[in-house]
Amino acid sequence: MSAKSRSRTLVRYTLFQIPGLILLGLALAAAVRWWDFPVFAAYGLVAVWIAKDVIMYPILRIAYEAGGTSGVDAIHGALGVVTQALVPAGYVRLGSERWKAELASGSQAVSVGSAIRVVELRGLTLIVEPVSSAE
Repeated sequence: MSAKSRSRTLVRYTLFQIPGLILLGLALAAAVRWWDFPVFAAYGLVAVWIAKDVIMYPILRIAYEAGGTSGVDAIHGALGVVTQALVPAGYVRLGSERWKAELASGSQAVSVGSAIRVVELRGLTLIVEPVSSAE
């Protein structure tokens, strides 16, 4: 990842954290003004809030990176294994997930243990085709 990309990711993460920090500041300002909340405690809570964001950044960074594949993009073309025969519908396993699947039009029935490739996603049903042993 380039320095420019890392910088954009950090800016994106920071911008998403600002509204929460503003709301916290407003709530603490109201608490200090109307309920005699100690000012030093308010500053301490703001510092803890910011520390939380700094600590969480390495964990959440990947979610803020641009250009990653996820969701439908990650499923399309994925390889899996048939767990319930596809005649023409059944179930397949992609990684650790079990999905309802249907065969793409023109495909023959596929038995348990055979390899498949996802060609489409319709709602929560995968449209798959068998993977030939030559691939």
